[in-house]
Amino acid sequence: METKRVAVLGSNSFSGSDFIDLLLDEGCEVVGLSRSPEKSALFLPYRRKPQPRFRFHQADLNRDTARILEILDGFEPHFVVNFAAQSEVAPSWEHPEQWFETNAVALAKLVNRLKDRKYVKRYVHISSPEVYGTCVGTVTETAPLNPSTPYAASKAAADLFLSTMSKNFGFPLVTIRATNVYGAHQQLFKVIPRTVIYLELGKRIQLHGGGVAVKSYIHIRDVSRGELAAMERGKPGSIYHFSPDRGWAVRDVVRLICERTGRDFEASTERVGERPGQDAAYVIDSTRARSEFGWMPGVSFQDGVKGVIDWVKGNWDAIRQEPLDYVHRP
Repeated sequence: METKRVAVLGSNSFSGSDFIDLLLDEGCEVVGLSRSPEKSALFLPYRRKPQPRFRFHQADLNRDTARILEILDGFEPHFVVNFAAQSEVAPSWEHPEQWFETNAVALAKLVNRLKDRKYVKRYVHISSPEVYGTCVGTVTETAPLNPSTPYAASKAAADLFLSTMSKNFGFPLVTIRATNVYGAHQQLFKVIPRTVIYLELGKRIQLHGGGVAVKSYIHIRDVSRGELAAMERGKPGSIYHFSPDRGWAVRDVVRLICERTGRDFEASTERVGERPGQDAAYVIDSTRARSEFGWMPGVSFQDGVKGVIDWVKGNWDAIRQEPLDYVHRP
């Protein structure tokens, strides 16, 4: 059988890098593209071992459309999987136009040209459940879009544009919406690694709104497995959800980490005001992925959290040298 060729846009991202690691384990040939230089093995799991079937190119989705297309034309991937996005919610209020430039405008420029490339069997778009706004009940893939932040609005705009390309040109689109992804190698400002790091440093953890917002945490490798199944077997035009069986309030996540590291929860936390546009819960239904692919979450939350704790402690000297706050790049 012909080796699968996969192009991953946003290869330096947490989700993109884990997906690449899985693809290489599956014997695929992979090209990765990101706007920043390739990161170290601390954040890119695929760099822990030699990878002769992987090539990296530094290219910016906002500025390098022609070069990205040149790279793709030279590689002729069977699959293009796009993780590239401005993905943080809170900073999107400060410069919303930058989120739209990357998540909607730059994507539209690329896909408008990519739709004519016959080598693409499937284009996998990584969306977000934030496009639904606050979830009431269990939300299926047919729920209306109701974004409540600039980030979510920019992702919804992209989703709607891609849907028109699928309907009008037969563009082989598959859309993914996964809930709160976590795991080792994640950005350090995310709540689970940040909590572990703050406890190690003896710093108090801020609980926005008291930490009552419920998140549906799902391990990164479970999501990567689902994305691989959708890439290979997803129906063009379909949306697939990847979500766990239950949600966790942020305060309960922090409490679990405190217990696992022998810290006192009350002494280690403080309540602060809620973030603007914070959705109360994400509870999305993943029945379609479970029935079509036989997909199921395989990593328990307790085991996944232990993996993050072990990763932080095992790489403590390197992690201490890294910035702990989000650094925005326009």
